[in-house]
Amino acid sequence: MSQDAATFRAEREADWQQLEALLKRIENRSPKALSDDDLLALPLLYRSTLSSLSVARATLLDRALIDHLEALSLRAYLAIYGASGGFGKRFARFFLTDWPGAVRSLWRETIVALLILIAGTAAGYLLVQGNPDWFASIVGEEMAQGRGPYASAQLLKSILYDTDHKSDGLKFFATYLFTHNAQVSLMCFALGFAFGVPTLMLLFYNGAALGAMLQVYVAKDLGLPMVGWLSIHGTTELFAIVLSAAAGLHIGTRIAFPGPLSRLAAAARAGRTSGIAMIGVVVMLAVAGLLEGIGRQTINTDGTRLAIGGGMLIFWLVYYYGPKFRSRDG
Repeated sequence: MSQDAATFRAEREADWQQLEALLKRIENRSPKALSDDDLLALPLLYRSTLSSLSVARATLLDRALIDHLEALSLRAYLAIYGASGGFGKRFARFFLTDWPGAVRSLWRETIVALLILIAGTAAGYLLVQGNPDWFASIVGEEMAQGRGPYASAQLLKSILYDTDHKSDGLKFFATYLFTHNAQVSLMCFALGFAFGVPTLMLLFYNGAALGAMLQVYVAKDLGLPMVGWLSIHGTTELFAIVLSAAAGLHIGTRIAFPGPLSRLAAAARAGRTSGIAMIGVVVMLAVAGLLEGIGRQTINTDGTRLAIGGGMLIFWLVYYYGPKFRSRDG
């Protein structure tokens, strides 16, 4: 070893040895084996070792020392930034902390999205109430499926309760609805990049279609049965759509108002939170699809339908905003 290499090692070797000792404790046991002081020292020692490695490479010190520092730096990187557990732990962490934490951080955007959806629903309801001809302009023929202001109360009621009517589409309805609403949710999210304006428009339109359809049933004294028919899957599905719009708005507002960051950096930072929330939205839509295709199509009692829909709404509210997650929310 050259004199320069020996001097270099003597000046910095204490930090390397301390880092290696911490890494051995992590590798042999777990990060929980480290004290608070050790956890604070670990990233500092890692950066010091990286600095030593950079100097060693630049000054062409002996190959053995460079190899040692490279191996030590790699071990430290994996200990600090690598996976903190197996697949099971990562899976549990996503559902217990990452997903609800991401949704909680979007609470402002979620409130805005919910208000826009409610405003759209009210607008659609009032327009059709004032002039039934608005229904055809708001609700497409594919969505209406024969339901409209001029349909008889008997026909509308049969759609809600007639088991013969429902059994025909039972096998495919869940898949169809999941695909349709997944597309709406993804569009709400993707359109957020345009400063969130198209997202709000799409959300308002979907609310208007919901309000228009609801008014048709209310006019035939079937408002409560319609709400029950929708609620089994609707509380989960509409919540998912609101969250997807909130995720899109989160990115759009960060692009519009990036603060000290560049717009690209602000969008990237917002995208991490929104991306986690959107993974959860896909799970919610899958649940909604199952409820739609199975539960709502085989249960024709208003009270049971409302109980399931209300129960699912309470479940999601507690899951996202319940006290047990507050301590983990960034």
